[in-house]
Amino acid sequence: MSGSLVPPALEPLPLATLRPAGWLRARLRLQADGMAGHLDEFWPDIARSGWIGGDAEGWERGPYWLDGIVGIAYLLDDPRLTAKVDHWVGYILDHQHEDGWFGPRTGSATYADHDVWPRVIVLKALLQYHDATGDPRVLPAALRFLRLLDRLLDEWPLLEWARSRWTDLVWVINQVDDLTGEPWLRPLAAKSHAQGYDWFAFADRLPYREKVPEATLKALQAANAGNWMNDEYLASHGVNVAMGLKAMPVWWRHTGDDGQLPRFRRMLDALDTHHGQASGLYSCDEHLAGTHPSQGTETCTVVEYLASLEVALEAWGAAGSWDAVEPIADRLEKIAFNALPASVSPDEWTHQYVQQANQVVCHVTEDRVYTNNDADANTFGLEPHFGCCTANRHQGWPRFTNHLWLRASDGGLTALSYAPCSLRTDDVQVEVSGGYPFTDEVVLTVERVGATVPLRLRVPAWSDGATLTVDGGEAVALTPGSVQEVLVDWTGSRVLRLTLPAAVRVVPRGASAVSVERGPLVYSVPVPDEWRQIGGEHPHASWEIHPTGPWNYALAVTPGTVAESDVTRTEIGDRPFSPEDAPIRLRLQGRLVDWGLEHGAAAAPPASPAKSSAELEDVELIPYGCTNLRVTEFPWTHVG
Repeated sequence: MSGSLVPPALEPLPLATLRPAGWLRARLRLQADGMAGHLDEFWPDIARSGWIGGDAEGWERGPYWLDGIVGIAYLLDDPRLTAKVDHWVGYILDHQHEDGWFGPRTGSATYADHDVWPRVIVLKALLQYHDATGDPRVLPAALRFLRLLDRLLDEWPLLEWARSRWTDLVWVINQVDDLTGEPWLRPLAAKSHAQGYDWFAFADRLPYREKVPEATLKALQAANAGNWMNDEYLASHGVNVAMGLKAMPVWWRHTGDDGQLPRFRRMLDALDTHHGQASGLYSCDEHLAGTHPSQGTETCTVVEYLASLEVALEAWGAAGSWDAVEPIADRLEKIAFNALPASVSPDEWTHQYVQQANQVVCHVTEDRVYTNNDADANTFGLEPHFGCCTANRHQGWPRFTNHLWLRASDGGLTALSYAPCSLRTDDVQVEVSGGYPFTDEVVLTVERVGATVPLRLRVPAWSDGATLTVDGGEAVALTPGSVQEVLVDWTGSRVLRLTLPAAVRVVPRGASAVSVERGPLVYSVPVPDEWRQIGGEHPHASWEIHPTGPWNYALAVTPGTVAESDVTRTEIGDRPFSPEDAPIRLRLQGRLVDWGLEHGAAAAPPASPAKSSAELEDVELIPYGCTNLRVTEFPWTHVG
């Protein structure tokens, strides 16, 4: 195999070219001042990681944390955090083995001593670091490792997690290829692909169309005691599925096959149909778990799903699927603005292993709805159930921030999302202000500093009636689901106003339930709650959350329609993703119905139209990401 990779439609700007502003900067600041920025000071798996010569875990947790903290450090230009990154990167590079291997090694002839997977994460982090700093040590070190890998895979082929996650390996090989042009990298990518799980066949037929029973997983382990992490186990694992979505865009760069984009969409659609959740996620606690809104989704899946969508948008562009009901960028925003903040406490000090769309209690329970998670999986804490998410979840916001604007081959800049930020390239300076996604208007102040470049503005598919004005001129109507190119004389400073009106949509869900959406935000009824400490120590203690008020409402709405609703807004503060400070609220009508708990979680929504003798009352909904306890999929009822 020879030649160059197919160029992507869009490329990220160098890390920290773009700076978060407004609520987004505050969110990254919370990460820096919270668990992400201090995990290496108190959690043994980072503080004493085997990756920096310590006696603790030396597999994926240290690399996961590094991959997230690099982005946070450089997007905020935080000297305390960049010093931590420098320490980790310096140790890893200085201790690279003579043959090119990264990280701890015992010298034993076991697969554990030849496991590629955590090295892939390290390469992701090192390439981000190189992007931010230009450190000349990184690319030679990466090439030495990949040269070794080319030989190693002949003797130790990909197994276990690395076999299912070959997509991320090819992703980093592609990045090194783009930076160096080494001709042997494409055959290495092909070898990695050939040894990996067949995500293309998975996308074409989705072999897991119902909840994977816990008994099936236990039977697999019992029958394959020495190799229970086989394809059946790994391919139904939610995090692997999220990474598997990258297969289509990363391999498209090798083949240019026009069928990969439709295949990508088929995989998204099949996951929605058989495991979809109102938040834009699919259930996986840990394995694929059906459409019940009390099934959970692992936090690692949230951030890895976002990463795969971002890779797809790089490959195929902002309107990544023109004939789809929901373009890829719309899904990216839906998950980022709803599921991502919902997975953590508002102060960024504790998190859940799994979140639920209908999450009416977070508690330790042996009678549980999960596929195979432990009793504490939906409690908030330092490392409930398992510590991978403790380390990995921090990459979500910085990667999303770095994909707000991307550059095309002609130098044009494309806006994928309008969270507040500023960016400056050699050609143009752009400031994005406003409170999107909590407001419907975005103000872009553009100043040319070099050559004139086109700006391309994504118009979400949900925004009927979107308009654009330049310097207060005539409003131009925009087409939902399109990308609007703006070519004007950028001399001096120009002000663009993008108006993105949104309707309150009543979205049909399975089994006669509904959810409520407005723009990129999904809305939930926030359940009054009480936090009860069950372990740990502040600020990263472990908590159960119990309801202190009713949650069992049916909404007086009609599925598939636009609902009449009062929309109220308040000032957007530094913690908009919290029940108290939610900056936008909807008011609908509903009534209490007979609906309780089953297996430690909210039972399936009652059949609709739900019957009840309770009086109609006003029901307030806030964005999903602003809630701790919530109901998101409701039965519906008639007004009369």
